[in-house]
Amino acid sequence: MITTHEELRGWFAGRIPDGLFESLAEVTVDREEITVVGRIAEPSLAKDTSGPEQVAAFLARAREFRERTRDDRIAVAREAEQRFGRKVSWGAECGTERVLFTHVAAPVMTRLRQPERQVLDTLVEAGVARSRSDALAWCVRLVQSHTDDWLTELRDSLEQVRRVRAQGPDTAAEEATAGEE
Repeated sequence: MITTHEELRGWFAGRIPDGLFESLAEVTVDREEITVVGRIAEPSLAKDTSGPEQVAAFLARAREFRERTRDDRIAVAREAEQRFGRKVSWGAECGTERVLFTHVAAPVMTRLRQPERQVLDTLVEAGVARSRSDALAWCVRLVQSHTDDWLTELRDSLEQVRRVRAQGPDTAAEEATAGEE
């Protein structure tokens, strides 16, 4: 069974059909979902193409890629979902644009005191969010955008802890042999 992020990334790198992506840009995982994002070829554009025209071309290329590769991606996703017990979502990077095709929106339960609820309600009343749920998601994205370096370091540390644990002795086997003495 795959236990580390590197092994998971390696599994996808080995399992994704050759030529599907130019390169595997990112594989992220949490309790519910594995998201696989690959870099795809940019469309040929004139050197003097405007910024908005480039963005439109990159997004159109990503949509074309999504349709053309659907069967291949579904086959890999089914195998991965059975093997890892998580949904697989896909995305593509083209030029300056990143597009996620599908992704899980998992409900998260939390208890908030009145001051925290007032923050959410203010965001709703101001039209920043449609609901408390949207407001909470907005807050998480805001924190994420300001703490990416810190979160990356924390995730790397957690991955190191997982690797060390995986290299440790098998406690179930030790307990079984201890009972035989």
